[in-house]
Formats: sequence, structure tokens, C-alpha cells
Amino acid sequence: MKYISTGDFNPEAVEIPLGSFINGELIQGAGDELDIFRPSDGKLAGTVRQANAADVERAVSGAKQALEVSNWARLAPRARGEIMRNWARLLDENAEYLSRLEALSSSRPIKECRDRDIPASADMIRYYGEWTDKMTGDTFASANAIFNTTIREPYGIVGAISPWNVPILLATVKFAPALAAGNAVVLKPSEMTPFSAIAFARLAVEAGLPAGLFNVLVGTGEVTGHPLVIHRDISFVAFTGSTKTGQRIMTDCALSGPKPVSLELGGKSPQIVFDDVSDLDRVANAITAGMTRNSGQLCFCGSRLVVQNGVADRLLEMVLSKLHTIRSGPTWSETTGMPPIISDLQRRRILGILSQSDAAVRNTLTGGNSYDLHGGKYFEPTIVMDVPTSDALFSEEVFGPVLAVQRFDDFDEGLRLADHPDYGLTASVHTSSIDRAMAAARRIEAGTVWINNFGRTADVSSPFGGFKRSGFGKEFGREGYEKYLKTKAIWFQGVETVQ
Repeated sequence: MKYISTGDFNPEAVEIPLGSFINGELIQGAGDELDIFRPSDGKLAGTVRQANAADVERAVSGAKQALEVSNWARLAPRARGEIMRNWARLLDENAEYLSRLEALSSSRPIKECRDRDIPASADMIRYYGEWTDKMTGDTFASANAIFNTTIREPYGIVGAISPWNVPILLATVKFAPALAAGNAVVLKPSEMTPFSAIAFARLAVEAGLPAGLFNVLVGTGEVTGHPLVIHRDISFVAFTGSTKTGQRIMTDCALSGPKPVSLELGGKSPQIVFDDVSDLDRVANAITAGMTRNSGQLCFCGSRLVVQNGVADRLLEMVLSKLHTIRSGPTWSETTGMPPIISDLQRRRILGILSQSDAAVRNTLTGGNSYDLHGGKYFEPTIVMDVPTSDALFSEEVFGPVLAVQRFDDFDEGLRLADHPDYGLTASVHTSSIDRAMAAARRIEAGTVWINNFGRTADVSSPFGGFKRSGFGKEFGREGYEKYLKTKAIWFQGVETVQ
């Protein structure tokens, strides 16, 4: 499985695991056939049979039995941690192969897979392996004959559903803490990008994780995801994806449980730029990266620029200049800066939102068009000026390289424009004033606020999650581990004796 890094790679030469991974075996599901395509050139990557409700039952039953037979939840915490560390080591050793597999069917360029996604995923597994013996309970003041304490226990079987835009990283942030905490996991990755998750699961078994504790089911939301969410033995559901789908999953969890759910949903993230910034070139880099990274197909895409009038024209000139230097291309090319749009359906969605926008019709500064390149679907970096809060480009999450610009005069106006009625995932504030930065960070309703920066680093210790319709429940960090544990209160009643 190990590959030697050679820069660009040939997608035809990559070994692809086709099927679902259940109880330690790669199998074909019992559902209809599903074609999986390469977005970079539109060619077929492979065909699998979907995992249907019967396969969900098999995976969940296998996970339940694996928990019982392996004693995973009651295993010494450091023993669980050692298996997690072994797993991370195998991922490091196979990083080149896993990077190619990740790039093949996704919109993730090989350079980002190799430099960021796979190393960060391995580091996350290692990180959560270290959390296994760090959780403690509490003791409470009570009567002399009573001892009252709490312990933390895993939920049992976690149903995880992850998206296509950063496939393995956003899957790992669910299964790594859940497994480290003593749960079993049944994962449904996006049906468009399942390959890397299957490869990770196979390496987990090789590392010593008991077979059946981590199963991966390939299929659509209706065929595979829905039966997983409502299964009676799924005790916790973790989802990343659209707000609309998250609402349905939350409803299903209420009706089939109720059972707890964590939701990491959409965003419409502003980058707020004040006219006192000391390095406009650095800000221009942040704006450019915010709208073009992964071709805008990120939940925290910096899709709104809220800029003070004093620097607006100069900043936009610099951003335009930088956009002209970015090269579009396939994910298997080292020089690709803007990868393909994941599918024709997503391309048409971007065009549809632009067609609904009055501002896009009147005030498109650059871009606005899609194009084909070697069979893949690509989209021009697009900047639309003076977007009102009533416009579709303000209200809708585009999930493409489209930047909506709003200009302001004073601090309060800028913060009012930055606020969004629905979304509150992330925001960036660019200023040289620490007072202004802190005041803005406190007023912005978002789960993460970056100051003079944009985007997460490869560090996994800081929590991530949104406010409002961007969801609830945190990923990453301590909070991303704690949510997979439930608290039990224990009361010891002593028998008082008189000497």
C-alpha cells in the first residue's frame, strides 16, 4: 500500500477499495449500484453496490457484538490509546497512498492532502489516543454516611455522517474521539468520496482495533444514512453537512430515540477589514485564500468581505491581481491552486444562486462563469460588489469561489453588516487595534473568530462549531472528545455504626 512521493500522480494507477467495510471485511452492499466519479476529469473511478437497511443492520449488530466481545469500553484507557497511536503510525507510513486516494475522488488537491489532510488526520487519532486516560469525575459534599461521585461512560455505538468537501479530515474528527472514548462507530462518508475512509478503517484493524468496532458504509443519504440514523442501537449521531439535512437528522433523532446529536452545518462567514490594517497585502492574501481554497467548497469559506471604505478600492485591486495568478487544474497536479467543483449538480447550484442575485446581475466585478477543463467542472473566482442584505448572495451559502462585498464607514455599521440572521460559524477581523479586535470578537455571533487571520491551522486542540443555524456541538479539542461520553452519578450509602 505504501507509495513513494513523486509530485503529480497518475489517477489510473491508484489502488481503490470498492465496497463497504463491515466487521473487518470489504464487501459489496445489498443495494443498487452506485457510480463514483473523479471530479477532476469526470471519469468513472469505480462502481459499488450501496449499503442498504439490511447492511446497516449487519454493521450495527457487528459493532454491538464487537463492543461486547472485545471489552473495548472497559479496556484499560492506556491500552486503547496504544492502539490509536499504532493506527496513527500506520497512517504516517502510508501517507502518500492515502493522499492520492483522498485526492482521486474529491476536490482536494494532492498537495493539500499530502501536506495537511492526511498528517492532520493521523495527528488527530494520536491526539485523541492521549485523551483516553485524561477524563475525570467529580465528588460532591454530602452527609457523612454518603459518598457521591460521577464517572464518564461511552454512549455505545455512534452513527457518524461526514461530507465530501474535506472527506477524511471531517470523518476523522468524528470517529477518532468516539473510538478513543470507548464507543464503536458506524460511519457513512459521502457517497462521492468514500475511498479514504475505507482505507483508514482497514489500517485500524491492522493496528489492533478489534474488527467490527469501526465500520464504513457506502451509500446515499436515503438508502444508507436514514436507516443508520434511526437504528434503535445507534445511541449518538454526529453529522457534518447542510443545514437542511441537519434539520432532518435532528428530527429523526428525536423521533427514533430521542438520542443526542451534534451538528456542524453551513456558514456564511464574513471577513471584516478596518482601514487601520498595517499590512494590506497580508489581508489580500487572507481574502483570496478565503474565497478560493478548495474552490470555495468549505463550510467556513470566507464568502463575504465587509470592508471599510478607506481601504476598499486598494484591497480589491490587490485581490484581483492575486486571483489572476491562481492556476485551476486536476487534483492530481502539484501546481493546482483551484480544484474542480465536486459535481455538475453543485456547479449548477452555484450558477442558480448567482442568477437569483440582483447584485450579481448589476455589479459582478470579475468571474461569474463556469467552464469545463479536461472533463471536469470548474468555476471562475467571482467577486460581486455592494451586495444588500436582501440579496441571495448574502443569505445563501454558495459553496463555490464567490465573494460578496459590502462596504461600510464606521465600526457599528461594519458589525451590523457582518452579522447574519441564520449562520454563525466563523468570522475574521482584520485590524491593528487590539481594542477594536476584542470588541468585534465579542459582538460577532460565531463559534470561531480569527483575528488578522483566516482559517484553521493543522492544530487539532481548539474546538470548532457554530452558533445559530450553523449547528451545535463542538468538533476538535477536548469538547470534541467529551461529547462522546455520558455522565453517571453514583451514590454510596454507608452504614453508620456506634462504637
